[in-house]
Amino acid sequence: MGERAVSRFIDLSYTFEDKMLAFPGDSEPRLYQSEYIADVGYNKFHLETGLHIGTHMDAPFHIIEGGKFISDLPVDALTGRGHLIDAVGQSPVSAEALDGRSLAKGDVVVVMTGHSKTFRTPEFYEGYPEISEEFAEKVVEAGVAIIGLDTPSPDREPYAVHKILLGNGVIIIENLTNLEALVGIDDFRVYAFPPKLRCEASLVRVVAEVH
Repeated sequence: MGERAVSRFIDLSYTFEDKMLAFPGDSEPRLYQSEYIADVGYNKFHLETGLHIGTHMDAPFHIIEGGKFISDLPVDALTGRGHLIDAVGQSPVSAEALDGRSLAKGDVVVVMTGHSKTFRTPEFYEGYPEISEEFAEKVVEAGVAIIGLDTPSPDREPYAVHKILLGNGVIIIENLTNLEALVGIDDFRVYAFPPKLRCEASLVRVVAEVH
């Protein structure tokens, strides 16, 4: 028998920290230690946060009345063959950015805009590039399962792109990082498993497996 190919894993998620900068209008998160070994014999932390901060996933219920919660999402829809789309310098990201891509049902499209370099600054939430409606429609037509972004949102009010994607069952992951590590890699798989919460969004650890 031949040797099994060894995979390596690339973390595409931000570290969640106390008082990290939140989307304008959202409450500041708190992650703090509430118990200490010296006092009670163990360490314990407490988390108070909205769910649209750091690397997180939007389920359809976020913007679609009657849509699925995070807990409703089937496990096999939370992983898929990855496609890195280099959209640095584009805003909005046009459908032409997908030209030449053989997208298939269940795939994961990851859009690199370079905007992650502004994370933890007000500019991250104020000046992010958007995704065009035509791009979103093309993703839906291909049967893509997830679209991941290094921005806090694919659009702004009235959130037409959110509605196109989530209304057709395409899950949105926002605030990815380290996408530059995928440049030049054609064969990778994305895994994005959130806690099984009955709500509209969740923090999520996103990892790319490179073959």
